[in-house]
Amino acid sequence: MRVLIAEDLALLRDGLVRMLEAHGMEVVAALEEGTALADRLVELRPDVAVVDVRLPPGFTDEGLRAAVLARREVPGLPVLILSQYVEQVYASELLSDRTGGVGYLLKDRVGDVRDFVEAVRRVAAGGTVMDPEVIAQILGGGRQHDRLSPLTPREREVLAVMAEGRSNAAIAERLVVTEKAVSKHINNILAKLDLPPSDDDHRRVLAVLTYLDEGARP
Repeated sequence: MRVLIAEDLALLRDGLVRMLEAHGMEVVAALEEGTALADRLVELRPDVAVVDVRLPPGFTDEGLRAAVLARREVPGLPVLILSQYVEQVYASELLSDRTGGVGYLLKDRVGDVRDFVEAVRRVAAGGTVMDPEVIAQILGGGRQHDRLSPLTPREREVLAVMAEGRSNAAIAERLVVTEKAVSKHINNILAKLDLPPSDDDHRRVLAVLTYLDEGARP
């Protein structure tokens, strides 16, 4: 798997390189600023990019902007965004093209090597991985919207854990139910959201994106 990293902190950048290479990935570039990031993403077309939101020279949203621009040129280019804090507007913008292959994690999650590497792989495979804190803020305030209204409270719980990129087994463990029950809930969710026929993984991603998009509405 070919990975591009964009992170200005040298210690974290070098740590990411070593971590991913230790898990059999090839780091094709490790950038420390955002000026040429969009061009490099389009040129190299990595299997996944791990990108800090804020990069030099401005330390505002250079990483995110570059990722969004690159995904316009290369639709579905997998990008996992790292951020120091939950910034809801950035998460919502990343999800706006609704093609999957996106992730948004807080930098604290990098310390859990197994989960972080799994998140990188899931995004590279076209999945969607959201930090639990990001989900909580996007969906804060208990907003309700029409598309989600048919879902039961338990189905919403299942969908929230799905948004973290968890497998059926992990969802079952989190919610203390059987995998069979989780599978049934997911089938109900897909049916109630009236998602178009496609492979199961893609429909799962569409369900997560619908959930996050509805929660992000004012």
